[in-house]
Parts: sequence; C-alpha cells; structure tokens
Amino acid sequence: MTSGVLQISLDQPFQDQKPGTSGLRKSSRQFETPHYLESFIEAILRTVPGIAGGTLVVGGDGRYGNRRAIEVIARMAAAHGVARILTTTVGILSTPAASNLIRKHQATAGIILSASHNPGGPDGDFGVKVNGANGGPAPESLTDAIYACSKQLEGYRIWDAVAINLDQPSEQRIGGLQVQVIDGVDDYIALMQQLFDFDQISDLLRGDYPIAFDAMHAVTGPYAKRLLEGLLGAPAGSVRNGTPLEDFGGGHPDPNLTYAHELADLLLKGDGYRFGAACDGDGDRNMILGQHCFVNPSDSLAVLTANATLVPGYANGLAGVARSMPTSAAADVVANQLGIPCFETPTGWKFFGNLLDAGRITLCGEESFGTGSNHIREKDGLWAVLFWLNILARRREPVSQIMAEHWSRFGRHYYSRHDYEAIASDAAHGLYDRVKAMQPSLVGQAFGGRSIATADDFAYTDPVDGSLTSGQGLRLLLDDGSRVVLRLSGTGTQGATLRVYLESYVPPSGNLAQDPQQALGALISAIDGLAEIKSRTGMDTPTVIT
Repeated sequence: MTSGVLQISLDQPFQDQKPGTSGLRKSSRQFETPHYLESFIEAILRTVPGIAGGTLVVGGDGRYGNRRAIEVIARMAAAHGVARILTTTVGILSTPAASNLIRKHQATAGIILSASHNPGGPDGDFGVKVNGANGGPAPESLTDAIYACSKQLEGYRIWDAVAINLDQPSEQRIGGLQVQVIDGVDDYIALMQQLFDFDQISDLLRGDYPIAFDAMHAVTGPYAKRLLEGLLGAPAGSVRNGTPLEDFGGGHPDPNLTYAHELADLLLKGDGYRFGAACDGDGDRNMILGQHCFVNPSDSLAVLTANATLVPGYANGLAGVARSMPTSAAADVVANQLGIPCFETPTGWKFFGNLLDAGRITLCGEESFGTGSNHIREKDGLWAVLFWLNILARRREPVSQIMAEHWSRFGRHYYSRHDYEAIASDAAHGLYDRVKAMQPSLVGQAFGGRSIATADDFAYTDPVDGSLTSGQGLRLLLDDGSRVVLRLSGTGTQGATLRVYLESYVPPSGNLAQDPQQALGALISAIDGLAEIKSRTGMDTPTVIT
C-alpha cells in the first residue's frame, strides 16, 4: 500500500450508477449510503483518460453534500495520482463557470456537483456530472464506460487525510496532489467583460431602470451580486435570494413561472420593475421577464439570434444557430432570414458541443430555459441575462416592444410545454408506448382542426461525427406547420415526467397578440384525447406550464 492511501473493499458493486445526460442524479440520502459516492468517483477516476498527472476542476452549486463531496474527491484524486485540483471558496462554482475554468486552465476534466434545478437538502437530490477537456458534458461513450466500471468495482482508493479548508483562497497538499482554492467568481466576470459592453449596461441600470434578479438561494447569487449590483451599478436589493443555501431555502430552484412565481408576480402583475430574470440551482438556466411580459425560452433564443450584432462579442455575426428538437422553430425563421445554418438536435448540451467545437454554430438553446454560445460548452444563465440587458441598453425599448417588433418581422410561434411530474413509471411508459405504437396509423388523421402530416420518433445524425441518436421524442407534425411532441424526462429522481410540447406558427400578418394557452387550446385538447393523458396519469392539469 502506498503511504497515506487506504484501499477500501466493497461487499458488492453498486448496479444503479448509470449517468444520464446530466450526470448521476439520486436522492441526497442515496449519496449518503456508505461507499456510494466513493464508488462513483472511483469509476470516474479509473475511466477518464489522462487522470494521472492531470488537473481536475471541482465544485458545485452549494447544495447539501457539496463540501463533503469535494473533500472525498480531493482525497481520492490524491490516491489516484492527480496532480492538481482547482476548486473554489466554499465550493461554490456554477456549471458555466466550471466550463470556463476547465477551458482556461486546460484541465483534464471537471467534476460538477449539482442536481441542477432539482430541490436540495437532506430530503432533496444530489448529483455528480463529468465534463471533458472542452468544458462540455462527457460524451455518452465515456459515461457508458464509467457506468460499466462502477458495476464491477471491488473497492476504491482514498487518501487518509484531514479535511481541506475551502473557506478562503489557498494552496494545500494531500500527498502529491496540489489543491488550489480560488475565488470562483473572478474568472467568470473576466469572461463576461470580454463579451458585453459593461459601460452601456451600467448606464441603463444606473438610470430609472429597476430590475429584479432571483438567484433562488442557489449558485448564481454571488455572481449576480458582483456583476449586477457591484460592477454594473444596479441598486442594492436588485438581486433577490442571493445567498446560496444547502436546501435552496426550501424552494425548487427551477426558473419558471411556477417555481419563481414571486418574481413572476412582481413583473407580470406589478409596475415596479422593467426587467426580471432568474437562474436555476447550478446557474445554467435562465428565465427572462419584462414588465407585463414573459419571454418563453424558444423566443429568447430567436431574439438573441436576431439582435446578436448589437453585442460586442457577436458583432461580427453568427456562424449558425442550433436548437433542441422540442424547442420551437422561432430561431429557424430568424436563421433563414439571416442566411445562416440552423441545426435541430436531440435534447442534451453535448450535441451543441460538437457543433460549437466544429465552428458550425455560435448560439444555441433549449426550451427548458437554457441558452448558450461558443464562449463555453455549457448553457449559461447569467450570460443570457447580460445578453438581454446589453440589447435593452442598445435599443432602449421595453421587453414587450422588442417582442412585438420581433413577431411583426418574423411571425410568432405560439409555444408551450406542459409537464406532468412524478407520474408512476408504469403509467408514463404505458402512455408513451401506446402513442408510439399508434404513430404509423396516425398520418392523415384529423387533429385539432388540422391534419397529421408526419408522425415519427425523432432521430439525429450528428453532422460532425456521423453518430446516430434515436428514440428522442414522439413527434406529430401537422399540415399547417404546427407540432406536438411527447417526451419522457429522466432529470428527476421521483417517478417519471411526461413533457408535452405544443407549437403553432402564425405569420406576421396573423393574430400576434393571443394568449398562448388559448392559441394552443385545440392542440391541447387533441393530444389529451389521443394520448389519454388525464385518465392515464390521474392528473387533471399539468404540474408546470411554461
């Protein structure tokens, strides 16, 4: 045995450590099971190429279990010959900031500790995600290899050492491992200053332009306070719920109209604020609001695409744009008018990463409140907020006017997502499999006053590496360009989530001022009738509507 290294035996390997697109997410209690966290970290350290002698970036969103996990990873990294760990004060590191650190410091990989928008605390969720040297989520080939390793482990190696001190910037050693603790905000701010005109944004925020940013007691609080209230001059108190808490204050750190309803009420019902935004647990998602105006994420991507040249970092134009399949085609219309490519990918940021690495696109986004660009290889919530503020500082128009002018130029994609959460797994899969089996017979059938032109299960051939990804969601494409998509989500830890995506396009000459739920009413009724959603889920209404 190497001095300082303990070899811990397992009675039997764990069989349930299969990472999804966002890493391994389980309940906090599961991760507290003896050897559970250590087993997964062991599988990572044995599998990721170049670990010995390499650099790891490690940090997380501050949820319950974050500091313990950093200590475990450091001690195990020392036992595996890692040369350096780069982590942050109190272990707080947003996912986009982690991607930036990996890229800036040419790290071998990153280990991000988060369950994103899932609730935290002892009774909430925890997660571990691996990012590659490009700063983006590990490819499926690597996560599959990690899973295969985890199922065969006989034990793990860990350094017998005292806890590391994360309270202030420092350098410490565990055996041959250098543990470097840095301020987690500095590098991210420097990156944002390269992209946006801080003087213009500051001029806007120091005037009569009150804003409200809800950090949801999650990771973006320290970043937003430094950026919005510090460097950009927004009044103190503009950042709400800005102190990261292990249980996110008992809330659900998902920036949508349901879970960020206090912020939504301020903007949509009151007149005290011109602009509002929120970010999720690990800082990679965003919600944008104007006075009496909600910007759905599909439209947000389209608006950023249409206005990109107003922002210094994108002043030379865009190579292309990409969206996930469930995201509305609003960005497609903009891209077509701009004469740039638009790619439709499966859900999962790794697909955007391939396109970004290949220089095929500059901007990308998902309807699940995620937007990003080629500055890193993750979606980035605060980046999107600054992008909007830079556009607003240039155009000096209300958010509602920017949206109205956008629709009058490009038309409007009425769009909504209905989530039915925590459904019994058997019921969810039964519903889904039934619709899938029906698809061949649906073409030509009437549906919500329209006709079904195509019914398929979305598949994607990656234009960069030629890989095929299938089984990505059941699509009903209608004869007028409308769409309904069904997917089962794997980002939760309780039961299954059925996501229903609804989209109807109205050209610039049509009615652009409808309430989306009313505009989509016929499609909502039609898919409930076809899929028997209410009867099979036992739910009269969706858990979340966005």
